[in-house]
Amino acid sequence: MPQLTDEAVTGDSGDGPGTWMSPQEYGASRAVLWAGAVVLVTDTDGRILVQSVDYRTDRLLPGGAVDTGEAPSAAAAREMREELGVDGSYLSGLAVDWIPADTPGFPPEMRFPGEILHVYDGGTWTPDRIDEIRLPAREVTGVGFAEPADLPALMDPGDARRALSALRARINGGGPALLEDGRPTSPTALDRLGALRSRRTPHHGTWHPGPVPALLPVRDPSAWLFAPDGRVLLLICRATGSAHLPPPAAPPAAGDAHPLGYRYADEAAHPRSAARLTRLPPAADPAYARLLATPEQVRELADWGPAGHAELAAVHTARTRLSLPAPPRTPLTELPSEGTRW
Repeated sequence: MPQLTDEAVTGDSGDGPGTWMSPQEYGASRAVLWAGAVVLVTDTDGRILVQSVDYRTDRLLPGGAVDTGEAPSAAAAREMREELGVDGSYLSGLAVDWIPADTPGFPPEMRFPGEILHVYDGGTWTPDRIDEIRLPAREVTGVGFAEPADLPALMDPGDARRALSALRARINGGGPALLEDGRPTSPTALDRLGALRSRRTPHHGTWHPGPVPALLPVRDPSAWLFAPDGRVLLLICRATGSAHLPPPAAPPAAGDAHPLGYRYADEAAHPRSAARLTRLPPAADPAYARLLATPEQVRELADWGPAGHAELAAVHTARTRLSLPAPPRTPLTELPSEGTRW
């Protein structure tokens, strides 16, 4: 930082280390940037709230400019009240983005200087909360919930990158992401693998505990494989970013598996089993990254519908039965391709 001095005291000597500047000169040298605040809200299926406005063709997250002297979190609350008619407090940050001055889309006469934009976590809204939305008479013309992978088709490219980065930061649980034009400066495993860039396959239907009944067709068996810290094994396809539970593992990769339950959909059972993971052999398929995640993080990367709540409860019951701890939300850990042992 340049050293500040009073010209009346020091004159023009410029003696001393560093660059000597008057307060006026230092103030004039500082970058001028706009400030903004938006809020990321999801529904219970993990879709993102976006709004249509009368002055743009693409969709936006709710939010807007930070007024002079206003804190960004206060701006977020004000914008949500003005645009959606809902009161709330938004203090948990998901991302801070630097938007460069040469970003396309700003009229030259606006003299856009660049912007620092704060993304706050608006949480997951239930249908009752969504029904409380009241749109203003002008500006916001509609709201909807979009699949994360659909954002690039609905939004400005930078806005879509920012929203996806913020959502990954929320799921990852490692704190707010620092972004430059929507791109993380320190990408997480979810960022590097491009999680949620492809549409999630819906796996709805009804949840049933216990083994699959005889004669019921079985499709796509998968397993909840628990590491000693209570997290579970998750596969992410490197080509698509799609997240999947692994297939049931044969010993000695895991202990004895037991049926956890099954989803009934499309006239077939989709069974889940549960087992303690004692070691992980070398990766057999380099197309998939292997990560450890909490059960909640797995669910947030999937589209399981209402049955996801019942399955998640069954997963925690199985974890307790295996005498494993309840894992706190921590950043997802990518496991080495050569495997590991616990």
